[in-house]
Amino acid sequence: MNRLVICDHPLIQHKLTFIRDKNTNTKDFRELVDEVATLMAYEITREMPLDTIKVQTPIMETDSKVLAGRMLGLIPILRAGLGMVEGILKLIPAAKVGHIGLSRDHDTLQPVEYYINLPTDAQNRQLIVIDPMLATGGSAIAAINSLKKRGCEQIKMMCLIAAPEGVKALHEAHPEVDIYVAALDERLNEKGYIIPGLGDAGDRMFGTN
Repeated sequence: MNRLVICDHPLIQHKLTFIRDKNTNTKDFRELVDEVATLMAYEITREMPLDTIKVQTPIMETDSKVLAGRMLGLIPILRAGLGMVEGILKLIPAAKVGHIGLSRDHDTLQPVEYYINLPTDAQNRQLIVIDPMLATGGSAIAAINSLKKRGCEQIKMMCLIAAPEGVKALHEAHPEVDIYVAALDERLNEKGYIIPGLGDAGDRMFGTN
């Protein structure tokens, strides 16, 4: 079964407060999201496997640790997910980046894929799907469905904030996918916005309405 991991490090929680603040301007919002993504990357990579190799220090030869196994792939959901990618790449510059674009069908209100571009070896990588908001869970579920259709199996989800409704929906659709969030908020309102939330992450990140 999957896990919900709340990244409650004091620095993450401090920065998240200013991300929520409606008075935070676009430049500061973007920088704060970038910083929180870097800090969250420490938590989401905590269980990456290690190998032991020999290394020569200036004093002697010794055993030391290096990352083993599958490398990472970052899969932001366009467009808001883009704002978290650079923060993760600062910590893991060797990660490859793919993109999934989803729009909402005005009749069914369901997410529709309009673009996907994945690393050529995506099936052999641990993939992190990235979206600042996990509200209803529809976009996250659709993105993971797209990855699975293309043979990808090792998948985690990374968000700034989530609503219980979205976590429940993603748990039910993809029970093996672990979810990492900076905060689990109270609920969704009647329009599907997370309460208390932070507004529209994409608009605040890119200065649009």
